Amino acid sequence: MVSYAKNYLAVHFKLDYVNADGDISNYYPDFLVKLSARHIFIVETKGLEDLDVPLKMRRLRQWCEDINRVQADVVYDFVYADQESFERYKPASFRQLVDGFREYKEEI
Repeated sequence: MVSYAKNYLAVHFKLDYVNADGDISNYYPDFLVKLSARHIFIVETKGLEDLDVPLKMRRLRQWCEDINRVQADVVYDFVYADQESFERYKPASFRQLVDGFREYKEEI
């Protein structure tokens, strides 16, 4: 890992999505992790899952697919880490987190 940053208002990386009520909302993923100059992960962590989580993850997966299709300089990927699984499996490295936490990686 080269670096990571908490995504907060000054970073302002957000995605719009249709929430569970059918309204357009903004989704701010939790962290950006730079593995190398050519590989960045977007990380979402969650203590409790609500109705919007699958919708946000579908949107994030689609964003990664879209950005990777239109440019080749950087590969973007994502990982979703829920608290219950994190406490149960206790990944010792970011690679273990990425390899072990596969939820929302396939079509929802």
